[in-house]
Amino acid sequence: MAEMTSLERVLTVLKRDEPDRVPHFEWLVDRKVREALCPDCSSANEFSSQMGHDAIIMDIDFQKQSIGQGRWLSEWGYVTQDTDEAHGIEVEFPIKSLEDFNQYQVPDVHLPRRYHSIEKAIQEFPDKAIIVHLNDVFSLPRYWMGMENLLMAIVESPDLVRKLVELSVRVNLEMAREVVARGVSIVYTGDDFAGNHGPLMSPKHFRDMFFPGLCQVVGGFKELGLFVIKHTDGNIWPIIDMIIDSGIDCLDPIDPIAGMDLVEVKSRFGDKVAIKGNVDCANLLTFGTPEEVIDATKTALREGAPGGGYILSSSNSIHSSVKPENYQAMINTLNEFGHYPLTLS
Repeated sequence: MAEMTSLERVLTVLKRDEPDRVPHFEWLVDRKVREALCPDCSSANEFSSQMGHDAIIMDIDFQKQSIGQGRWLSEWGYVTQDTDEAHGIEVEFPIKSLEDFNQYQVPDVHLPRRYHSIEKAIQEFPDKAIIVHLNDVFSLPRYWMGMENLLMAIVESPDLVRKLVELSVRVNLEMAREVVARGVSIVYTGDDFAGNHGPLMSPKHFRDMFFPGLCQVVGGFKELGLFVIKHTDGNIWPIIDMIIDSGIDCLDPIDPIAGMDLVEVKSRFGDKVAIKGNVDCANLLTFGTPEEVIDATKTALREGAPGGGYILSSSNSIHSSVKPENYQAMINTLNEFGHYPLTLS
């Protein structure tokens, strides 16, 4: 098979076909790991290019204002606290009640300056898949209320939760129209629905409050011509059928420490969605040896790659505790064994 561009390779996989080789990219590679493996790389995008990633991951340009002591006020109205990781944690929230919701104003998502970084990436990396991070129905409500308050509101204020979901759907579809107008063809939504022991809400509450909006936002993305990669780590078995039925093109990351089995997901749903994952980043890439990573990467390729429709990646992201040599071992193994026809026994 002739060598594909990265964009062609990723699109082929999202159509559940077999490309020239298994593609690879990560939602996030922490600065510490980037600097260890590519000290001359000046940005995350340059690192992705130098490491041979098949996609450049982009966020829309929203600003944040320092309010002191490592805290930042976002344009969405919530406050984050710096941590040792690339992303802070949310500590203050703008919506506590229906009255707050009725007074809340979403940032203007149509300002041209919000899309300058995406436009630059499209020009700079024409052969790469430019994947834009949007949300679906959980992350924005969580940012607006806070996790604990949102989960309590599912029981105590369901009407407020439904309004938050509706607003999230609307604003994400507005942003999707903007990125499509700039030539983007793939988005991913990073809303995590589950922890290691199961979904963050009951399957009934998910079906009643979140599933209709998930279908609406994914359907809207698809109507715009976008491919949709759905990220949610954790144990999603109790709600996985609903996630698949929403119409996504790819499910990520098939979290092994949460009991998600790549073989079972591939056998049950591989005819409906592509699959991305699932080399363990919580334990293996952090505490294991390169030899153990090589074995696990081969296993992931053996289980996920036959027939196509598979993207190799970590089970979430390359966070700050990942050993750089382990991530390098994963990439080296992919480069050696990830070409079709597969030669893994």
